[in-house]
This record gives sequence, structure tokens and C-alpha cells, in this order.
Amino acid sequence: MSPILYSFRRCPYAMRARLAIAISGQEVRLREIVLKHKPAELLAISPNKTIPVLQINEQAVLDESLEIMVWALSQHDPKQWINDSLQEMLLLIDNNDYEFKSWLDKYKYADRFPEYEQAYYRDQAEDFLMELESRLHKQTYLFADHITLADMAIFPFIRQFASVDKAWFEQSPYLRVQQWLMELVNDELFINCMKKYPTWLESGEDILFP
Repeated sequence: MSPILYSFRRCPYAMRARLAIAISGQEVRLREIVLKHKPAELLAISPNKTIPVLQINEQAVLDESLEIMVWALSQHDPKQWINDSLQEMLLLIDNNDYEFKSWLDKYKYADRFPEYEQAYYRDQAEDFLMELESRLHKQTYLFADHITLADMAIFPFIRQFASVDKAWFEQSPYLRVQQWLMELVNDELFINCMKKYPTWLESGEDILFP
């Protein structure tokens, strides 16, 4: 029986988990959920109650998106997303997940954080964009001239950042980041992983993915 993946299409954490599963060719039973109506089956197996969650079997459950990515690639990594730079990649991803994401949330929902103007939160987030821009001046992608784990773990969040104020992002000095993001968003892998499916609670059917 294939593992079960609980996912939410628009969540950047769920996006990156689906991307790794898809590139690895590991078949899972996709259960698309609505965050406000999480199924009891999910809540019963996930201490964090967050998305994504991968139930490999009755004993093994992964409820961190990066863990799911590494698990999938450990099964099969045809495009060499993991290489000798893994530890450095994980540090950059950690920076994305715990520092940049915090500023991104404040930037996106600035009305909920009235202590500062929206532009202040964007300024703080720019430190991470500068780091990515610097890396992309050295090679096509963050750690090589081909896509790696870091690119696919990080770009869903940069996509979210860019969508807050598209006009500002498009005129910003981060030209390499813009090009990198455009290539990844238009990649067939991402387009396929963003396909809409009926929610599991509505359909009651598991969808084989990819």
C-alpha cells in the first residue's frame, strides 16, 4: 500500500514536499485537505497538526516538509538534488524557514502587525534575498548549475514574497532571483504539482500522486 500524503495545494511547505515526491517518482495516495476542516485521520497521526504529513505506514509518520523531501530523495534522487553541499543547503533552508519566513508573514499580513509599516518588514526580508542574489551570481541555481534540494525547498516562499507586491518585486534589484523564480515557477514539475484536486473529505477518494 502506498504512503498517504496529506497536503494543501497553496501551502509552500506542502508544495516542496510534493515537488520532492514527484521528482523521486515515489507513488503516494494524495489527500488534499482544507485547513479549517482537518480530518480526524490526520489529527490522530500528527502531533503538530500541520501540513504536510506523510504516513509511510502504521508506525512511521513524517510531519515536517523537509523530512518528507529528504525521505523521498533517499528513495530515489534521479536529478541529484542532494549532493556534497547538503549541510550547507540545510543551513540556508533553516534561514528561510525560521528567519525569512517570519518577516514574510509580517510583510504579507502587515495589518496584523501594526508596530511597523509594511515596508519595514519587506526591508528585513531583503537580507535573505540579497543572500540568494549573491549565490545566483556564482551559478545558475543556489548550489550548482542544476536544481538542488535548496532551490525547491526555498522558492515556494520567494514566490509567496513576490506575490505580496508584484510591482515592487519586478522593479527590485534582485534580477537573478527574479529569473530563478520565473524559471522554477514555469517548470513543468511545479506546474504538475500545482494541479487542483478535489478535497479528500468531499470525494472520499485517495488520488495517486504523482
